[in-house]
Amino acid sequence: MAHITPAQGLPDILAPGLQVVFCGLNPGVDAAAAGHHFLGRGNRFWPVVHLAGFTPHLVAPQDDRSVLAFGLGLTAAVGRPTSRADQVGTDEFAQAAAGLLHKLAWVRPEWVAFLGKAAYAAMTGKRQVDWGEQPERFGGARVWILPNPSGLNRGYSKERLVDAYAEFRRAQQTSR
Repeated sequence: MAHITPAQGLPDILAPGLQVVFCGLNPGVDAAAAGHHFLGRGNRFWPVVHLAGFTPHLVAPQDDRSVLAFGLGLTAAVGRPTSRADQVGTDEFAQAAAGLLHKLAWVRPEWVAFLGKAAYAAMTGKRQVDWGEQPERFGGARVWILPNPSGLNRGYSKERLVDAYAEFRRAQQTSR
């Protein structure tokens, strides 16, 4: 069952006992208006998670709630929708930490995968964050930092994103 947080611009798709919760930085304006995660035209999340092996088929953004059946959940670090993630400041991410920790305490996922470094760095107060698994847990979950799949992230081609997400998928599967 989806868990909806009223203060958020997009409903969470969470349930207790998930393997992975993907935590985006914040919802895009179009995604929030439509009520579906990763809806933006240039967003590569859905093809990337499929090609990396998290879903058995390509999930349409309108079917985002179906990811629960695959042991996956979706949330955003900050609920406020923006056109670009760089419109969310470090202080806003830091202030959102308590809310995210509360969600993770309810869901108790094995992993939380932050889609980009900004939210995790601000929420933990770390100045330097590397890609991949982090040494500390967050809200009881193991942490993996992935590149943001937004089409605005020109530093990562779709192929490089798939490689990064597939590396996480392998680590996640071997940790069971």
